[in-house]
Amino acid sequence: MTTRTESVDTAAGEARITWHRAPEPRLVLAVSHGAGGGIEARDLQALAAALPARGITVALVEQPWRVAGKKVAAAPKVLDEGWRGLWPALVEPGLPVVAGGRSAGARVACRTAAGLGAAGVLALAFPLHPPGRPEKSRAAELTGAGRPALVVQGGRDPFGRPEEFPPPGGQDPYELVEVAYADHGFAVPKKADTTQEEALSTITEAVAEWLARLPV
Repeated sequence: MTTRTESVDTAAGEARITWHRAPEPRLVLAVSHGAGGGIEARDLQALAAALPARGITVALVEQPWRVAGKKVAAAPKVLDEGWRGLWPALVEPGLPVVAGGRSAGARVACRTAAGLGAAGVLALAFPLHPPGRPEKSRAAELTGAGRPALVVQGGRDPFGRPEEFPPPGGQDPYELVEVAYADHGFAVPKKADTTQEEALSTITEAVAEWLARLPV
C-alpha cells in the first residue's frame, strides 16, 4: 500500500485527499469525516488500513472547512459543493468510485451520489435524527440516494439506533449492519461483550464483503 496526500481546489475552498492505494485496485472508496472530527476517526482509519490489501483504494477526504482549520462545519449546501468539486480528482484514476462518509459526511454522500454517478454509497454512523429528536428524521436522504447503499450503525448510536431505521426494502433498498454496543463514533464500553478491535473488524469485514458484491 502506498499513501499520498493531494490538495484539490473547489468552489468551497481547498479540500484534501489522502490516498491509501491498493497494489492492484478495482475500485475507489472515497470517505469523508463528520462535523465533529476529521479523517483520524477510528472507523475511517480502520478502513484505510484494511481495504487496500483487498483491492480497494481508500481515499480519505477532508472538507474545505476542516482544511482551513475551522471548528464548525459548513452548511450542508457548502459541504455538497466541496464534495462535488473534488469528485473529478476521485474519478481521475479511472476506477469506479463508491461515495461514503461518516455522520455528516454520509449525508453528503447520499445527497450527491446519483448526480455524480457514484457506484454506491457507504453511510457510516448515519445521523438519522438529532439525539432525542426522532421526529426530525433524515431517512429520506438515505432512501433517496438512488444508488446501492450500505449503512453501518452502532447499536447504541444516539443519532439513530439500527432498529429506528426504515425497512430496507422499497424503491431504493439499502443494507444495514449493526456494530453491537457501539456509539456514534463506534466506541464500545470496556464492559461490553465485544472489544474495540472486534467492533472495528465488524466494520471492515462488512464493508469489504459489500464492496465485493457491488455490480461495478
